[in-house]
Amino acid sequence: MGGFLALALGVGMLTATGLGLAAALAPPPRAPERFASSPVVVLGQDRLTVEVRRGPGTALVSRPLDRPQPVDTAVLRDLRARWTLTGAETGAPDAVGLDAPVAEVGAVVGDRAQVLTGADRRRADPGHEDDTRELTGLNALLGTTGGVAAFVSVFVVASVFAFSVALRRREFGLLRTAGATPAQVRRLLLAEAAVLGVTASAAGCALGALAAPPMARALVAGELAPAWFADAAAGSAGWPYHAAFWTGLGVALAGAAAAAHRAGRTGPTAVLREADVDRDVLPPGRALLGAGLLAAGLGLLLWTYGTEPEALLKRKTYTTLPMLLIGGAALLAPLLVRPVARLLPVPGGGAVGLLVRANAAAAVRRTSAVAAPVLVTVALAGTLFGASESVARAKETEARERTAASYAAEAGPTSLFVRDGPEAVVKYRAHAVADPAGFAELARLPVVAGDLADLDDRSIVVNEEFERRRVGEDVEVWRADGSGPVRLRVAAVLARGTGDNGPYVTRAQAPGATPDRLGPGAEPRPVNQAARIGLRLLLGITLLYTVIALASTLLMATSVRGTELAALRLAGATRAQALRAVTGEALLAVAVGTALGLAVTAAVLGALGAALATLSAPVTLALPWAETGAAAAVCAAVAVAASALPAWRLAR
Repeated sequence: MGGFLALALGVGMLTATGLGLAAALAPPPRAPERFASSPVVVLGQDRLTVEVRRGPGTALVSRPLDRPQPVDTAVLRDLRARWTLTGAETGAPDAVGLDAPVAEVGAVVGDRAQVLTGADRRRADPGHEDDTRELTGLNALLGTTGGVAAFVSVFVVASVFAFSVALRRREFGLLRTAGATPAQVRRLLLAEAAVLGVTASAAGCALGALAAPPMARALVAGELAPAWFADAAAGSAGWPYHAAFWTGLGVALAGAAAAAHRAGRTGPTAVLREADVDRDVLPPGRALLGAGLLAAGLGLLLWTYGTEPEALLKRKTYTTLPMLLIGGAALLAPLLVRPVARLLPVPGGGAVGLLVRANAAAAVRRTSAVAAPVLVTVALAGTLFGASESVARAKETEARERTAASYAAEAGPTSLFVRDGPEAVVKYRAHAVADPAGFAELARLPVVAGDLADLDDRSIVVNEEFERRRVGEDVEVWRADGSGPVRLRVAAVLARGTGDNGPYVTRAQAPGATPDRLGPGAEPRPVNQAARIGLRLLLGITLLYTVIALASTLLMATSVRGTELAALRLAGATRAQALRAVTGEALLAVAVGTALGLAVTAAVLGALGAALATLSAPVTLALPWAETGAAAAVCAAVAVAASALPAWRLAR
């Protein structure tokens, strides 16, 4: 039942997120708003196209501009000479509409502007770019959610199968005694997994179809998706159902494969065993895979810090990299729980405490089966919330330290396109300075070379990310509207920081930029709301899986401990003492998982703090005690309930 619920929920989440991704990747056609009555729209160029080197030859690369360029005045004059234009009342419109044959309009315009018809006319609507940005963030959120759901469900299903095999060793011994071959035992378990996978995946697909519309409405209400997404997510795309169903079946079979191999090795003498001391709890294959994942995670963490420390500040990195560490630690849990359990305080004292520690150390499979999902939950809560909050606080602190003024007109946002070697063109988020002299006097930027006072209309302040970053060198740039290129002299070089340290130019190189106001005592900028909602969604999914894993594992484990509890009662233990021993053991296993999860969190946040220091950014690490504490508390409550209920009946 535990495996069925975990798999059904995982497939349901994959189906729902898949339907959302299908709607976001292929949005339904929408009628244009700004030029709804114009069959043809002429739009100014909205991309910068630059020739770069590709191998022995050259190629053209394009980068999106912040806003479309105005339609060329010569184009407007030629169009007015033949047709009536809509939207040309202003001096330099970025788009005009007209009613004319598209072929004739294209012949007049040529390559001086873009000619749009049909649904493409929406590119001239004011909200078109906002929709594009929202859909980009939505794709990342849904993709990460589906990935975490698959990642966690693999561990839960594999844990349920592995522990059930450990409990059924006498059954397999009886089958071997009756003449069953190891291959038959393996086929038995794989057939059970196939039945579970098919039924749970089918149920999960139905659940996902029901969950997709309310999920889409919640995303729209949280301003994480455009308004039309609420209806589009209930579309009829078929690939999300296929992807989720076959993934669920594959997860079930993969989770059972290792357990089936171990079950096939069970000998006929296992029917005679009654000992509760676990042996051979870490098969060589699991040990090798766990060690490999742990080594890969630590190696990538150190390599990224050493070669590209700024990557550790990006959400994609601190969301995916910890998965390797978490996976490796969870696989090695049978090896880690015994030494960690010896170091932790034991619930209860005296004989009960001694019994709790001894049972936890002897029944390693049971302890690790409880600790592993807790480890996954606490580590995900700690790394995801801790990294995102730490990066956000570093950015806030860095922004506050940029000026010494009580009131200031801060540099306005703009963009610059810079050639990065002969093979690439990079788009930088830049800042436009209106008063260079006042800026140099009041700014408190991490200057590593040059002087801010040298900034003028023919120069630029760059950061250490630039290929050309020596004071006095020339940098070839294109402005935010695509005009250029112009050559600007490097006036000063800044430390990289969190990514917002420059470049800086004057307003002469930033057409259309407007200043941002910054006042005294301003509250720190809140962490991106979309990121917060996404992280809470991920934590909720993981916690739900953990609850299922803990409940199923402890209900199974405690229900076969009748002989042990009866022996305790015969030895003089009261019913309450027996219950304290069982629940104390469950709490110790949860504490072991929490400690291992915090160790993974410390490794990730430690690397992040070192990266911030290397980048000369404020090191303001945020330890998410509220999230990790809440996750551990829920796990502890479920563990106590799932172990106490069957123990209360058995200890009579």
